[in-house]
Amino acid sequence: MNHYDVILSPVITEKATMLSEHNQVVFRVAHFATKPDIAKAVEALFKVKVKRVNTIQQKGKPKMFRGRPFVRSDVKKAIVTLQEGYQIDITTGL
Repeated sequence: MNHYDVILSPVITEKATMLSEHNQVVFRVAHFATKPDIAKAVEALFKVKVKRVNTIQQKGKPKMFRGRPFVRSDVKKAIVTLQEGYQIDITTGL
């Protein structure tokens, strides 16, 4: 399993930006990813030390588009807390 298969993309929202003040970063991750898998992938890709990983399963919401109903996809997010002295700048990329 590749580290890029575990971490899909960073979440760049206002709430995620506010979490960066507390040394936390938010990522969209694969549904099969476990907390140890996520920690290993973040440490390998960004060369940082992970303190804690919290995960969230966000269920898809029913929506309407041009009068037709559809359901958004389910998303798994990971809030990664980094150890002191480490930080990730998401805007620069890999």
